[in-house]
Amino acid sequence: MTISPAQRWALAPGEVHVREAGDGFTPAVLVHGLGGSALNWIPLMERLGGQVASLAIDLPGFGMSPPPRDGDYSPRGHARAVAAAIEEWRRRRDFAGPVHVMGNSMGGAVSLQLAAHRPDLVSSLTLISPALPSVRVGRGNAHLPVVAIPGVGESLVRRYAAVPVEQRVQATLDACTTDPLRIPHELREALVQETAQRDALPYATDAFLRSLRGLLATYADRGSRRPWRLARQVHRPVLAIYGEDDILVDPRGAARAAREFPDAEVTLLADCGHVAQMEHPGLVADLWSARFAPEGVDAGSRVRP
Repeated sequence: MTISPAQRWALAPGEVHVREAGDGFTPAVLVHGLGGSALNWIPLMERLGGQVASLAIDLPGFGMSPPPRDGDYSPRGHARAVAAAIEEWRRRRDFAGPVHVMGNSMGGAVSLQLAAHRPDLVSSLTLISPALPSVRVGRGNAHLPVVAIPGVGESLVRRYAAVPVEQRVQATLDACTTDPLRIPHELREALVQETAQRDALPYATDAFLRSLRGLLATYADRGSRRPWRLARQVHRPVLAIYGEDDILVDPRGAARAAREFPDAEVTLLADCGHVAQMEHPGLVADLWSARFAPEGVDAGSRVRP
């Protein structure tokens, strides 16, 4: 497995770190979930490399990206950073037109905001266990509302940071996958190294907690910009992938995704947890190709080598 080096891009919302991979002409931008980073997409980037040019982003405050300049950690705030990264990528690689967007967990919520507010940038959405509002509480996320409480969350996260890095990475993989042994050794080592680096960053806890609070705020939104209402306004083809063994996002959300998005293909994967793109990258690549590759890519959406 080849882990592409990170690049630092200076954008209007702030500096972001990104990873590029693939020699295909079809552009796709990949958005990780809460507590994750661009590393979460490495297995899928490798599988799609022959047909897709991928850009995986460390959202502001995550991975090695510093906090956003405006301090907005809401899904819509993160979506503005993704939009700026897409525009910068188009400038650097000299192509025009929209890109395919893939989002996992919180990254799915961010991708929905991007598609709703900047449809000119998005040709399709692939949502992997998207963190969208649900009345059901999963056995793996029941603690998150408690963690989001100001003061309580800071104390809990500081206490958890005292656990050895290897144990924390293993605990995350245990929670997010059906079989953690499916995660390649090289990627596991990279996750451990990145987690250790983040331990030294003074803003890491703040970025996690404020992003969590921003995400949960969308769950309570009853206004015109609530996520499922935005979903009904997304007139782009959608591929939604859920894992039957997901303990963080209720897989029964697949039925609602099929109802709410105007043009959605929804798949429920057996023997799969929260991060299908890491646990079953080949299957996700096949599903993506079957849904989107036959459409072809017009000249305005071709990435130049």
